[in-house]
Amino acid sequence: MDSNSTDDAIKLIIKAADFAAKAHRKQLRKDGYTPYINHPIGVANILTDLGNVSNPSVIAAALLHDTVEDTDVTFEDIQKEFGDHILSIVAEVTDDKSLPSFERKRLQVENAPNSSNEAKLVKLADKLYNLQDLLEKTPIGWSEKRVQEYVEWSTKVISGLIGTNKAIENRLAQTLGQFSTKNK
Repeated sequence: MDSNSTDDAIKLIIKAADFAAKAHRKQLRKDGYTPYINHPIGVANILTDLGNVSNPSVIAAALLHDTVEDTDVTFEDIQKEFGDHILSIVAEVTDDKSLPSFERKRLQVENAPNSSNEAKLVKLADKLYNLQDLLEKTPIGWSEKRVQEYVEWSTKVISGLIGTNKAIENRLAQTLGQFSTKNK
């Protein structure tokens, strides 16, 4: 990567981080105290650190992956600020909130195997972050049954993403194994 493309990549990633931070500024994670922005930053970190992903579009999409789903940001906003390619990755990993929860979950399982490699990377890192977070602390109002249902559903989504990034997949297997041990 030459210095101009490196500069452009850094600018893109910082722009996406800034955009996501502003979009998520008033949100907290489900534990009620962690700033929401920690999640997309953590997902991007999993991709770069564990997954050795260096594609700036994937990293930017990871930072933006919940903006349309969980804030007032629209797909048009993403397209205007980041272009069609990043929009397509974000769109692939965004649930349609107009659908009931069970239908959104079903569609994630169904669509995972047919996603682009870039969207699969974001989805794998997202699942890993959420599962690791769930091991550390149970969200407010979640029963053990709900935690177990989330783990089972995540396992189904992950199974459609296998073959995308061995390092992230191995860490996911370890993390899922910790749930099995924890529940015995």
